[in-house]
Amino acid sequence: MGSSHPNIVMHTGYIGLIQGLDEGNKVTCIFAIIVNEVFTYAMKGQRRFRIIPIVFIIVLGAALYIFFKPSQKIHDEKAEPRAVVARGDLAQDEKTATEIFRNVSRSVVYITNIELRRDFFSLNSYEIPKGSGSGFVWDKDGRIVTNFHVIGDASRIEVVLADNTKWQASLVGISQDKDLAVLKISAPPEKLHPIPLGDSRNLLVGQKVFAIGNPFGLDQTMTSGIVSALGREIQSANGRTIQGVIQTDAAINPGNSGGPLLDSAGRLIGVNTAIFSPSGASAGIGFAVPVEGINRIVPELISHGRIVNPGIAITIAHPSLAERLDIQGVLIINVQKGTSAAAAGLRGTRQVGADIILGDIIVSVNSKPVLSYDDLRNEFDKYKTGELVKLGIVRGNDKLIVPVKLEEVQ
Repeated sequence: MGSSHPNIVMHTGYIGLIQGLDEGNKVTCIFAIIVNEVFTYAMKGQRRFRIIPIVFIIVLGAALYIFFKPSQKIHDEKAEPRAVVARGDLAQDEKTATEIFRNVSRSVVYITNIELRRDFFSLNSYEIPKGSGSGFVWDKDGRIVTNFHVIGDASRIEVVLADNTKWQASLVGISQDKDLAVLKISAPPEKLHPIPLGDSRNLLVGQKVFAIGNPFGLDQTMTSGIVSALGREIQSANGRTIQGVIQTDAAINPGNSGGPLLDSAGRLIGVNTAIFSPSGASAGIGFAVPVEGINRIVPELISHGRIVNPGIAITIAHPSLAERLDIQGVLIINVQKGTSAAAAGLRGTRQVGADIILGDIIVSVNSKPVLSYDDLRNEFDKYKTGELVKLGIVRGNDKLIVPVKLEEVQ
């Protein structure tokens, strides 16, 4: 009996020790007691049986951890919202951006191109959205400016204003050469907010710019960037070169086409027209037609429904022929009688006996070099019908300057 008293006292001490601990430490204490007792037993046993208590300790420890692991408190009935930290005033560039959006976004519209199709079996006609893009209000008479490629050959065009009112649009006029179109809606003047016009002639690379549009159908989206480059060239829908284009890294995605590019004063400096991207989404290279051309073309479309192209009434050689003859410039094949070109004395290509005498080769317009018909048209586009230009021409071995009055050409 006397030999059992120490164990009884020891176990009673263990119980008292465990009762005085918190829930988390009880598990640790119980595990330590078991390890101590098992190892004491193991040391008294034979060497080959000592591995069994060790395995037992590991298994028992894992079981104790799983079943007696203190539970974490997940919910707190006293939880309350955290206090909001005051941020202070907006930074100056943030104020500029928010003010531009507040003032100009109401001028930007969402355009849907709707196509009429016929069911192959029933022959019934139905309408489907063919594409969408952006545009902006030009005047209080309901005229809207956008890209030609946004509306294309639409059967019907819908325009959604910033207040989400929807209007049927009619086509006023197009310029495929400049990828521009003018629409008209019958919205009341109080709903129309013409966009303020700026000047792109004095733009500098690095200037801050903003684009507002409807990328991927997400209306009233604003992005910002800088003028990345000036004087770029892109091709229009009909293959004509558009010169003097603004390049920007402001995010321009499908659906932004036809929307405005703005300067930091919130003025229109260009119409977002194209992006360069292998994926079709913004890659940081966007292009906008400068506002100077827009402000010249739009009034013509409103007045005539088409562009009154200034030029001279001549027929020119096909580029492949000029290339074979190694001609640097525009070779005149024929000059129409009774025109300003004929009055100026321009000569076309003619046959004398068995010989072919090449006509005049236009190499410049007001001292600006001309290497192709595209160059010639782009130079003429800078002027109006009735204005006098000086053509630099090569006639045989002679170089001449010939003044010619521009007239309307098709």
